Amino acid sequence: MAEHETRILLLEGIHEAAVESLAAAGYSNVESLKHSLTGSDLVGAIGDVDFIGIRSRTQLDAEVLSASKKLKAIGCFCIGTNQVDLDLARRMGIPVFNAPFSNTRSVAELAIADIILLMRGIPEKSARAHRGEWAKTARNAYEVRGKCLGIVGYGRIGTQLGILAEGLGMRILYYDIEHKLPLGNASAVNSLDELFAEADVVSLHVPETPVTRNIIDADAMRAMRPGALLINAARGSVVDIDALALALETGHIGGAAIDVFPLEPKSNQETFESPLREFDNVILTPHIGGATEEAQYNIAREVVAKLVKYNDNGSTVSAVNFPQVTIPDHENRRRILHIHRNEPGVMEQINRVFSTHGVNVAAQYLETQADVGYVVMDIELDDAGPLLDELRAIPATIRVRLLH
Repeated sequence: MAEHETRILLLEGIHEAAVESLAAAGYSNVESLKHSLTGSDLVGAIGDVDFIGIRSRTQLDAEVLSASKKLKAIGCFCIGTNQVDLDLARRMGIPVFNAPFSNTRSVAELAIADIILLMRGIPEKSARAHRGEWAKTARNAYEVRGKCLGIVGYGRIGTQLGILAEGLGMRILYYDIEHKLPLGNASAVNSLDELFAEADVVSLHVPETPVTRNIIDADAMRAMRPGALLINAARGSVVDIDALALALETGHIGGAAIDVFPLEPKSNQETFESPLREFDNVILTPHIGGATEEAQYNIAREVVAKLVKYNDNGSTVSAVNFPQVTIPDHENRRRILHIHRNEPGVMEQINRVFSTHGVNVAAQYLETQADVGYVVMDIELDDAGPLLDELRAIPATIRVRLLH
């Protein structure tokens, strides 16, 4: 069971299953807020917590992380982790965990819904009906059967979207910078231009990287088929919104569904601003691709399980920024976690400390990344206090923890 003194802060309305799962694991000192924190509020809040759980709005940058006094790990209750300074967190000895699988189905289903609605022209017809106009017509309304879906980014979401769309009778093309085996009858293309030339609908499912920033710009949209539809449920930075607005205005892009934006409100009370608001043929959703009860429940349980496993066991499997160590349970033994700068001679210094104290090391697990090393040692010793002090005194030490 966990130490009840461990303090955990959850932000942005993380599903209540997270608190329930933490309580079941023995963690009761949990504060859960429905909103994000920014500026001095976030700096003040993070100062004395052991774990923090966030979604996409909270920005854990250098200023915020530097204010943390005892932060052990970060849980991103979502897929993306670009809201965290991952390199600094690693150098501070703080692993970051996310949920890369739990909302896959929800995002894929939203994309399917967007495709069907846009193909039928429903957003514009609905908007006009709200204004009292009766726009009953079959013109520019199409079935999705037989149409070509071009998927940019053929990962977990992209592949599932392809399977769902193929079940509706669509032809699937995909582009990915890595070689991916196709599922179903999907076909890979060699370039984005090849995909744009064929696709009736382009759906984006890529991470936020320097390569993907504004990957859909004015040139990319000009390369798309006249009247093509654009779906973005990936990251706000991958589409040039101003260029999209111009392409919609000229009619070259026939409609769009955008769930993520370069700048998003920090809370539901802030006004959402975008040049896309003026277009009836655009579906605008407030970053809800993974916002289903099923996805949020699964995300909560997945991330909590990783945080608890790390705190109770030392396992860092699936951490996005940290050496990954898989470790069995440590019944009847004490376990020491040593995080250090990856420098020559550190392990020799660690082993010298154990040798000086005559400590038997029953098991040792080590993994390193370019700048950080992580070693876990199971020992047979009743009083580990003096030994821990000497391990902390090793110049390259970042953090030392003792698990009972």
